Amino acid sequence: MIRKLTIYIFLLLIFTQKINAKVYRIGSEKEFKAIESILVPGDEVEIKNGNYADWALAINSKGTAAKPIIIRAEKPRMVIFSGKVTTAVFKVSGDYIFIKGVSFKNCELTKASVLIEFSATNSCQISNCSFSGNRVTSQFTPLVVVSGNGSHNVIEGCSFAANVDNQDVQVKIAKESYPKFTLIENNVFSDKVKVSWQNGNGGECVQVGQDPVLLGNQRPESTVRKNRFIRCNGENEVISNKSSGNKYLNNYFEDNDGELVMRGGHDCIIAGNIFKGGTGGIRINGTEHMVINNKIDGIQTAIRLMYGMAKGKDEIGFYIAASDCTIKNNTISNATTGILLGDSKDADWTGKFDTKRYPSPVMQSVAPLNNTIVNNRFENVKAQVVKK
Repeated sequence: MIRKLTIYIFLLLIFTQKINAKVYRIGSEKEFKAIESILVPGDEVEIKNGNYADWALAINSKGTAAKPIIIRAEKPRMVIFSGKVTTAVFKVSGDYIFIKGVSFKNCELTKASVLIEFSATNSCQISNCSFSGNRVTSQFTPLVVVSGNGSHNVIEGCSFAANVDNQDVQVKIAKESYPKFTLIENNVFSDKVKVSWQNGNGGECVQVGQDPVLLGNQRPESTVRKNRFIRCNGENEVISNKSSGNKYLNNYFEDNDGELVMRGGHDCIIAGNIFKGGTGGIRINGTEHMVINNKIDGIQTAIRLMYGMAKGKDEIGFYIAASDCTIKNNTISNATTGILLGDSKDADWTGKFDTKRYPSPVMQSVAPLNNTIVNNRFENVKAQVVKK
């Protein structure tokens, strides 16, 4: 009897939720702003199929785990935003807000603009969205940003294709705030050409942290997994890790002119990734990273452990020497050098960074130390492990 009553109450709650939830169909920024303040958990906002430009939406509503607020295209990829962007198209600061099926094509982003920003959000999602042919006019401008003291936000099932001069996804790490447990999963990044910026920086597909020298010890504990990176040539870092405690798992890389890079930070896990062709595999600075069970094929130097200006988690260095890392159970094939222990020896950075802001030596003279390299498999590799 009690079990039947429980089931009845559960079904009644579901039925009540469906009755209370509303679907709002909109076709303009004005129509969205008219309903934003009255959105409640379980509501859906359906954007009519069509081409749109010059929207600036601030979304502060709060859904729940059981009843998120969904903002979606009438049909996936049939709602297209384009044109000049001077602010955030979608700036979300609520909780359990899901954005689904929206496309951004041929947008031009000016300084301080972004297509979607999650700002201090919790459990918000971007899914099945498309970002193609977008261009930025200011260096280090991302298309999608997760920032502020939120947690458990998700970017999944999206495509990022042929975007120019931009960063695709940025997890923003500041001194005062940063998001925890961001998940970037099952996305496709492709056909990214070399950036036009003079120093060649600012073209990462995924960037987790921005200041590895002063903020590299921040622990956002982001996870980047099961993504595909195909012909991503924006800059030397396809993925740029500049913070600690992150995971890079089961991603696929093919024909990229760049590497998966631990530019800074510590205690990251790089596991189960596959690399086929291209110019780079995995590059390591920092301490106590785990590089395990990766497969790297057809890359001249598969794994590089770098010299630094300093060592450990407490010393300040523009680069931190790779130390106390574990390089284990990786399979490396068709390479000139499998594992290079000690790259960029004595590289001179005089005049290349601000030594007042970053009180660091300018020479990469600290060798990698205390690293464990075991049980790696090599096939058709000229030099398996090289120490410089």
